[in-house]
Amino acid sequence: MEAVLALENGSIFRGKAFGAAGEQHGEVVFNTSMTGYQEILTDPSYCGEIVVMTYPLIGNYGVNHEDFEHKYSFVRGFVVKQACDHPSNWRVQEELHHFLAERGIIGIAGVDTRALTRQLRTKGTMRGIISTDVSDVQALVARARQAPTLSDEEPVPSVTTKEVFRVPGDGLRVAVVDFGAKANIMRCLSNLGCDLTVVPAQTTAEEILKLNPDGIMLSNGPGDPERVPYAINTVKELLGKKPIFGICLGHQILGLAVGAKTYKLKFGHRGANHPVKDLLSGKVHITSQNHGYAVDQESLQGLPVEITHLNINDNTVEGFRHTELPAFSVQYHPEASPGPTDSRYLFDRFMAMMQGEEK
Repeated sequence: MEAVLALENGSIFRGKAFGAAGEQHGEVVFNTSMTGYQEILTDPSYCGEIVVMTYPLIGNYGVNHEDFEHKYSFVRGFVVKQACDHPSNWRVQEELHHFLAERGIIGIAGVDTRALTRQLRTKGTMRGIISTDVSDVQALVARARQAPTLSDEEPVPSVTTKEVFRVPGDGLRVAVVDFGAKANIMRCLSNLGCDLTVVPAQTTAEEILKLNPDGIMLSNGPGDPERVPYAINTVKELLGKKPIFGICLGHQILGLAVGAKTYKLKFGHRGANHPVKDLLSGKVHITSQNHGYAVDQESLQGLPVEITHLNINDNTVEGFRHTELPAFSVQYHPEASPGPTDSRYLFDRFMAMMQGEEK
């Protein structure tokens, strides 16, 4: 079966369909990771996006049921150069084609992903339509131009937990505000003995404080941080009352809560090979990233914060800490494993902050 990816600028990319059939719109973005497609497909931060993998061979080690970042997948389309039909790995439990088909995700293989990525880098992320109906591609282009942008949508309510749940532990109590949290964030905290209570994104500061946590984790998540004003207001109320650690969208929300601004990046940062400099230690870490928005560096001037991390590629803000209150955040994903454990020290810093050993 044929499939088509139509971009709002009129570009058409044809290929072979795999996974589900049908049609879906989304923001077309690219990811430069060589491995980790299973984690990408189950990362709630990709909600609303059609993901293009720049590495040419995808699916070669199949899918297992242990490495999911979420039990659901929120990706709206998956674009690859070559989809492996016969995976080989001792952990494989399912082929990528079946994984996508079961979840209603349309895949397209045989695309010149290099040419597509060059367009996205040059012109920026674009709205697109991925479809197995190739009878009228110009109509697909027209629908892509009429589709909502990711900034028009509010994806967080689609990915957050609907109910409070607990991940028991014997140590410090952490309230995890779920904006689309990856499972490995909880796993990293659990490995440190933390007793976790995961709450929906709309939970108020009063409700969080009633849990009497030792610290608060602001998780990753999808979309424009300005589309979750309720979360920004909640964090404003929580500042100074409990130690706070923000990751990805949580980092952006913390930035807005302290008075900074955010903006949309031209094509975002998505991949497992982004160099970030820790300004406090002078070390450069290779990091995993997935975000289309960033905290504006100039807007941090004059605020009681200190920039702690910068992106080596484009000098964007990758982390900051409050200079008066126990709160810090990073834009990248310290729970991911490109290092593989280079950035786990940030969880240790959070533990020390909760124990009153670090401001």
